[in-house]
Amino acid sequence: MSGIVGSKINIRGSGKIAKLGTDGQVLTSSGAGVEANYEDVAAGISWQSVVTGSTLTAVAGNGYWIDTTSNACVITLPASASIGDTIIFADYARTWGTNNIELDSNGLNYQSDDDTLEVIYQTDGQVVKISYSDATNGWIPTLDQTVADVPSKTGLNGIFGYGYTSSNHNMSNLVSNAGVVATDVTGVGTARRTLAATEYGTDKGIFGYGYTSTVVSMSNLVSNTGVIATDVTGVGTSRSGLAACSYGDDKGIFGYGSAGPVSTTNLVSNTGVIGTDVSGVGTARETLAACEYGDDKGIFGYGDTGSKTAVTNLVSNTGVVATDTSGVGTARNYLAACGYGGDKGIFGYGDTTGVSSKLTNLVSNTGVVATDTTGVGTARSGLAATQYDGHKGIFGYGNTGSKVSMTNLVSTAGVVATDVTGVGTARAYLASCSYN
Repeated sequence: MSGIVGSKINIRGSGKIAKLGTDGQVLTSSGAGVEANYEDVAAGISWQSVVTGSTLTAVAGNGYWIDTTSNACVITLPASASIGDTIIFADYARTWGTNNIELDSNGLNYQSDDDTLEVIYQTDGQVVKISYSDATNGWIPTLDQTVADVPSKTGLNGIFGYGYTSSNHNMSNLVSNAGVVATDVTGVGTARRTLAATEYGTDKGIFGYGYTSTVVSMSNLVSNTGVIATDVTGVGTSRSGLAACSYGDDKGIFGYGSAGPVSTTNLVSNTGVIGTDVSGVGTARETLAACEYGDDKGIFGYGDTGSKTAVTNLVSNTGVVATDTSGVGTARNYLAACGYGGDKGIFGYGDTTGVSSKLTNLVSNTGVVATDTTGVGTARSGLAATQYDGHKGIFGYGNTGSKVSMTNLVSTAGVVATDVTGVGTARAYLASCSYN
């Protein structure tokens, strides 16, 4: 069966072609921009409660928030319509790219085609307004806009937690949205090392897995005020030396680690619930790092397979891990990674051949890892890193041969600054994530 897939619309009038751009502007044939009047667009529309079901019977004059987080949605349009009848559909959770919506025109035409065609919209952040014209052309989309940009996470704070001195610890250190590290906060939960941490739910964090006197799978949630909660019983394979990052704007993923090593992953929902094991993709390895890139995707990189590697694996905005990408830069393990610039990432420091390094590798907003950048600051391994203030990053703590607490800030352009005198207990093999 043939189909129509929603994208941009060509609007003909007065002998000229106009296009509705994805930034919400009406673009004339000359390329000049005229701001769309969204109050006019929405005039007379009665917005309904969020729709989460797999079917919907739409009513003219209504606006619908369609949440396809859990399933696609088939929408049946009215069986009869009058000229000017209007309906709006909006992607509530930015998930139409994963689970689409399909419009059934219910005996009426849609853009002059009969209802034997599938009319599918499948772009994250899409808003579609349709109006009824006449029996010939039927329903016509008069607005098909993709909200490509999501708000920047400015004002984010960070947290370093757990780690090892000559014994395991569970203390934490908060990082302000100006990149200032605070003194030790008394530990909560089981003391451990070589764990991982990631943001979830847009404003909270989670520490997970690690090593006590054995590998574990417990986790500890971090509130949006930076308070660590008590242990949550573990889900999935116990392991240490793993990595974690966020994806899909509000979810997280733990992956790889030492229980073999493995390439197993565990997804974290936007409420902080860890899912069961997902079969591993890519080279099994441990003591790697991971960070977010491109607003809503992630990347695992580097690590140890028995020898050091620089291989990477991209994570889609639905949490699917891709096969290996050939490594770029110096192979190493016990490094750290974080986001910067709103949509890019950086891998930094780590152990090469038994020697600590201060090399960094930038990650573009399409997930491409760049060649080595000459290091800044003290070479070390076993450190952690997190994003802060939405656009900046910070590397902290680690092992130089002895444990340290120094930090190095990362600018919005991915430039690593010189050492900042350490605050809090010097330690290594800790983890870090952002919260707000």
